[in-house]
Order: sequence, then C-alpha cells, then structure tokens
Amino acid sequence: MSEQTIALVTGANKGIGYEIAAGLGALGWRIGVGARDRQRRDTAVEKLLAAGIDAFGVPLDVTDDVSVAAAAEVIADHAGGLDVLVNNAAITGGMPQTPTTVDPATVRAVVETNVIGVIRVTNAMLPMLRASAAPRIVNMSSSVGSLALQTTPGIDMGPVPAAYLASKTFLNALTIQYVRELADTNILINSGCPGFTATDLNGFRGVRTPEQGAAIAIRLATLPDDGPTGGFFDDAGTVPW
Repeated sequence: MSEQTIALVTGANKGIGYEIAAGLGALGWRIGVGARDRQRRDTAVEKLLAAGIDAFGVPLDVTDDVSVAAAAEVIADHAGGLDVLVNNAAITGGMPQTPTTVDPATVRAVVETNVIGVIRVTNAMLPMLRASAAPRIVNMSSSVGSLALQTTPGIDMGPVPAAYLASKTFLNALTIQYVRELADTNILINSGCPGFTATDLNGFRGVRTPEQGAAIAIRLATLPDDGPTGGFFDDAGTVPW
C-alpha cells in the first residue's frame, strides 16, 4: 500500500457520488470512480482529472458478481489496495410504490442494487480494506429508512416508496451486522443520509445540492481512528434507526 489514501466510490459518475469522489479527491486521495456506464464513467474521470484529482475509472455493475470481482482486480492493479469504500450506487425503482400496488419485481430489483449490491461490493473489497491502516466503509442510506422517524407522530416522511424505503431500512440493518461481525477489526462502518438532494434519482426535486448531499459521506470517510462505528448520521448529527 502507498501512503496515499485510496477510495472507491460506487455510482460515482454523477450526482452525489460524483461529488463524493470530487470531495475526497480534493484531499489528495486517489479515487476509483465506480460506474457501469462507460461513457459517463469516462466523462467523470476526465472531469476529475481536469480538476487536478487523481482519479481512475472502475467498471462496476454492483448487481453482477463477475463485474464486482473484476473491479476488485482493477483497484488492486491500479492502486495496490483500498482504504475507503463508499457504497453510494442506488436506484429508486420508479414511482409510485405503495405496498399494495408495487410490482414484486420492482422490489427485487431495488434490493438487488441497494442491498445485495452493497454486500457484493463490500465482501469483494474486504481483503484490501483489512490490510489498510485506517479502513472506512460508508453506506449511503436515507432518513426515509428510519423506522423511528416513520412511526413518530407528526413527522411527514412524504410519499410511501415501499421498495426504496424498505431497501434503506434493510441497508441500515446490514450496516449494524457488518459492524458486529467486524468488531475485532479497525474498520469503521457507518450509514449516512445525504438529505433531500436534487438528483435524477428524485427527478431533481430535492432542496439540497449534490455537493451538500456528499458532505456526510466525506465526513464519515475521513473519521479519525477513534471515530464512531455502527452509527447513522446526517449533517445535523445522529439519525434514529
């Protein structure tokens, strides 16, 4: 491993993922831009390089075992290891998604990307993260996945996107399980909520910019060695599970 911090950001070709890559790259880190669309990935890398960021493309489809295994090899070959993994890639599955009308196939597709994809990528990158002096895993979640907020009287969580919402609750539970299993390691693992950010995920209806949405991931990716693990955070602090 070199002294330069190496990070992989999934879904980094646009929106919040791109801004996470840009923010971490501005710290002098080397950034793997994970994305399945070649043209968008290449464009993102070119833009980051033009900004003086040490970035390289990582072909990555989080729903495909072969693609994820190949991505781990790319990172090992290009960077020699990995210190930080930001699991950002996600889909909504389209709207509306009320529980009584949602197509089960939509639920499967959303969970495949938003949850199983995180498992697939995390496990593939884990050997390199274990070898890092200061490994961090950031799972990009959402406050809509908070069971506490969903059941608190007077709090309006907006529409009921059954598949997407449940996938984020699932992801939060997964974060906790990884923390429990890896408790004897130095890997800090946390969930982060970017807030209601304007991206193509929500038809650009959000009130926050992608740069603002990326801030929590950058904070969790740069935690000190005595920082928290097994938490759920947004810019304001702790989000209830």
